[in-house]
Amino acid sequence: MPSRTSAALAGLALAVLAAGCADPAAGRVSLAGAPQPSVSPPPPSPMRSTGAPRHPYPMATSLAEPMATGAPLPATGPPRFFVSARTPLARFTGTSKTATITPVPPAVHDAATGAFLANIPLPPGLDGTSHRLAAARDNRTFALAGRTGGQAEPGLRFFLVRLGEDGRPGEPVPVTQTDPDDLSQLYDLALSADGTRLAYATPLIGGGAKISVLDVATGRRRDWKTATYSMVGGLSWAPDGRSLACVLNGRTLAVLDLSRPDAAAPRIVRNAAGAVPFESVTHTPDGGALIYAAGHTVERVPVLGGPSQVLARREPPPGASLTLRFSVDGTGEHLLYAHGWRAHRIPLGGGAVTSVPITVSERPGEGDSPNVAW
Repeated sequence: MPSRTSAALAGLALAVLAAGCADPAAGRVSLAGAPQPSVSPPPPSPMRSTGAPRHPYPMATSLAEPMATGAPLPATGPPRFFVSARTPLARFTGTSKTATITPVPPAVHDAATGAFLANIPLPPGLDGTSHRLAAARDNRTFALAGRTGGQAEPGLRFFLVRLGEDGRPGEPVPVTQTDPDDLSQLYDLALSADGTRLAYATPLIGGGAKISVLDVATGRRRDWKTATYSMVGGLSWAPDGRSLACVLNGRTLAVLDLSRPDAAAPRIVRNAAGAVPFESVTHTPDGGALIYAAGHTVERVPVLGGPSQVLARREPPPGASLTLRFSVDGTGEHLLYAHGWRAHRIPLGGGAVTSVPITVSERPGEGDSPNVAW
């Protein structure tokens, strides 16, 4: 994916390149913009004279304040809408071994019925969207990842959209990054409670993963990287915007302190028991606990660690994934996940589980089930 113009200093970029070759503290997550030993620049290479070189780790980044401590967007009560995002459809014609990729737009749905309300428009330059998305707690503001470059050179760019009181989406607002970030794969993303920061997790070239925090107004970014964990997902902002919860390698719930200006290890909250993996995690509205899924069992654990409490237990339907990717609304009372083109709603305070069909305007029922958020 083509790089954007860098807003970072060249010396820090070289330092990140040197630091990316090894992680001397196993299990640590290091701040890409933290002070690093000075490194002598390599001699110029004629092979790279026409463009910026690609690095095994992202360039040093420019966001001075990664925390999101503004006033939270107010929750609007039980959610009235949810948004779905799906992977592009791939079709093989005849004996061809090359698939034809057809993008499908994200859509807004009525939360009570699953009925299609509207497709979400894309900013200029995007030809489709990823199946990853995130919702703010107000049930009106959503972050999505748009696809660029078609099949030849696929990449990802982020944008925000806000729904009106009738659920109709407004004009999409692209987030233009000031630092290079060659995004082509995305593990997860999360929108802060105040709507000012977007966190996302991606793999790193050569192994490992990174968490990035992006200021949606300025496009400036701050990265943390790890060579110990190959996958980082399940991102969730603490309500006070000072930390991020995440899932490491599907086995560990952890919290990353964004207030630390230097290299910091994520604090482990809970490890998976046996072979049951984790996928999604979110904070309770007061920030005192984490809600997560161990397989298809939804549990709650204090953010500082301690005994867990089962909130709901679901038998996986036929063909379901071993893990549960879910979205909890801003009140913390309603959990939503999708399977088999149905949206399943679990009341976390107890009560009957309900489901509704997910209807879309384009290619209904084709391809994998969408991801959903509210």
